[in-house]
Amino acid sequence: MKVFSTIEKVIGYRQTRLSVLVVLLILTVGKMDAKIRKAAVAGQFYEVNAAQLRKDLQAYFGKYAAVKGSRTIQAVIVPHAGYVFSAGVAASAFAQIAPDADYEHIFLLGPSHHIYLDKASVASGYDYYATPLGNLKVDTALCAHLIEDSQTFCFDERAHRQEHCLEVQLPFLQYHLKQVPPIVPIIVATQNYERLQQIAKALKPYLNAKNLFVISSDFSHYPSYQDAKRVDGLTAEAILTGKTQAFISRLAANERMGIDSLATSACGEAAITTLLMMTEGDEDIRIRHLEYRNSGDSPYGGKHGVVGYHSFAFSREKSFRLTDADKAELKKIARESILTIFTGRRYQPDSLSETLRQRCGAFVSLHEHGRLRGCIGHFGEDYPLFKIVEKMAKAAAFEDPRFPKVSRQELPKLDIEISVLTPMRRIYDLNEFTLGKHGIYIRKGHRSGTYLPQVAEEVNWTKEEFVSHCSHDKAGLGWEGWKTAELYVYEAIVF
Repeated sequence: MKVFSTIEKVIGYRQTRLSVLVVLLILTVGKMDAKIRKAAVAGQFYEVNAAQLRKDLQAYFGKYAAVKGSRTIQAVIVPHAGYVFSAGVAASAFAQIAPDADYEHIFLLGPSHHIYLDKASVASGYDYYATPLGNLKVDTALCAHLIEDSQTFCFDERAHRQEHCLEVQLPFLQYHLKQVPPIVPIIVATQNYERLQQIAKALKPYLNAKNLFVISSDFSHYPSYQDAKRVDGLTAEAILTGKTQAFISRLAANERMGIDSLATSACGEAAITTLLMMTEGDEDIRIRHLEYRNSGDSPYGGKHGVVGYHSFAFSREKSFRLTDADKAELKKIARESILTIFTGRRYQPDSLSETLRQRCGAFVSLHEHGRLRGCIGHFGEDYPLFKIVEKMAKAAAFEDPRFPKVSRQELPKLDIEISVLTPMRRIYDLNEFTLGKHGIYIRKGHRSGTYLPQVAEEVNWTKEEFVSHCSHDKAGLGWEGWKTAELYVYEAIVF
């Protein structure tokens, strides 16, 4: 019996080894069969040595604080030049994404520098994209699904094999994200407007919190340093409108400006247009400009024949909206809070919407027969909206030094107007400020000042004059003090 037991153990051991070898062989053969898109520009556009590449990326990301917690970054626009020229700008966008973000897919869209196609080429023919930092998995099933629409998508290896615009983005993702999800590389190799509409329509269902879109584009090509700054600023302003036609019209206007040696205002025009087509009209999308430089800012570049580099972040933020019921409740809170002073009975709302509990500023104005009777406001975001309206209504009635206190007999005759200031949003570029739409709030140290949006209707100032006057007249920071201060924008909902 012992002999047979020993034989069984030996046979079992050999069978186990054989099974393991078979599995390893299958995995190895599978790996050998995998189609890998090799790095085409490592050693040219960026460092080929993995250790040195990580050091370079650490330096590029070093000036940007790590984002903690969940972020709602939906898309970024980033440049694709050699790292010595544009990597710092690109890092400013990727740094907006939380390192532990758990996207299901990353869609990469960029232009073709090699061939023209009347459609977009999706990298369904590759299982992996390789970089010095390792391989990134391509979602071949999703790629194949897109290509089922053969009028809009295809796979043409010529569009991908030597193309650098998507490849140079991958090391940023590998370095910054704890886990990189499957990628969907797409070369938008057409400029046909109707085709871009079809591409945008096909991709829009994926524009949600589960996915990230990386749009690859440089901006002005080959003008002088100063001309690049001017034309790139105009292009950025058009993108910040979020309107497709504003962007396309701006590029056409740039061509008509007669700028010497300007070959294009955005080589990734088609990819940017596709993104704007997807996001336009989505009230929850916020576009923020992050960084601008051009090749003339690099020690490796000159001031003639430069290329411009912008970075933008498209984030998904719940829009601030007041329903008619919200407005009616705020009007009631304002009137009842004034009445409380006379009756001693405090008004308690039955229920309050989430919007009324948000922290934001508000002004309450009282009018009697069309004439102002009191107006007090609060810009801070330290109290819920319903509480601010309660406080400001009382202040307008009893604390405005320009008017006597409101009497109980007057109260029924008073018209109440409320201006709700939407939550303030910090901006980093005046291109993010829209004259007439936004109010501006400037803060530096203990000094601050603001102009409401409607001030723009009363004066004939340019955007910069508007901000300069606010800095000088309201914040006491001097005409150019805003340039080193924190800038915030907000909107006013008046009812």
